[in-house]
Amino acid sequence: MRKLIAGNWKMNGLLAELEDVASICEAVAAHPSVDTALCIPATLIRSAAGRFADMAIGGQDWHMAASGAHTGCISAEMLADAGAKLTIIGHSERRAAQGESDADIRGKALAAKRAGLAAILCVGETEAERDAGRAEAVVLGQLEGSMPDDAASEWISVAYEPVWAIGTGRIPSVEDVKAMHAAIRGALVARFGTDGSNIRILYGGSMNGDNAASLLAIPDVDGGLIGGASLKADKFLPIVAAAAAA
Repeated sequence: MRKLIAGNWKMNGLLAELEDVASICEAVAAHPSVDTALCIPATLIRSAAGRFADMAIGGQDWHMAASGAHTGCISAEMLADAGAKLTIIGHSERRAAQGESDADIRGKALAAKRAGLAAILCVGETEAERDAGRAEAVVLGQLEGSMPDDAASEWISVAYEPVWAIGTGRIPSVEDVKAMHAAIRGALVARFGTDGSNIRILYGGSMNGDNAASLLAIPDVDGGLIGGASLKADKFLPIVAAAAAA
């Protein structure tokens, strides 16, 4: 299975930062065995997608409807029309800050498929949920509720993001990551059969150049969803290089 390293720029990036996208695209070209992507603000997608064809450019959010009276929203079709190839759904920041439910996320996943976009579905537990011994139940519950019944490896991946590790530098133990990814894999196979073995499971909690190799060596860690380290080529490239060597 090819590794996927996808960057999430979150609410960062003006037109001036397109040169950073150019630097990242040029750097990752040295590792063609790895699938790479940057999910950038919607305002930059058309400019980036038209200029950097060698790396997948993605969006971060959209409304589940194709069009309509939804002031301030964009649709999956609009992202695709701008040149996006993929999107992120169910990120913990949207679950928490925007109150997105599993049903909302499932609807957005179906919208992504409708528009011909790949999707990275995020699941993950808070520190309180982990401390209460509910981490696996929370994550598998989100997976069950958010993943469409017709999901397939050709267009959807899963990203496990322990919420308490995002942007904090804290990393679960290798055994914790191994156990959670194995649990996710088991749930995918149980639900989707053979194709459940082909759905990529990314790790999404403070992966960086220092820890990428050890994380990517864990069974069923098929790549990474990268936050702050995806903003600059010198931070992103070591993660891509680690994926190429895994």
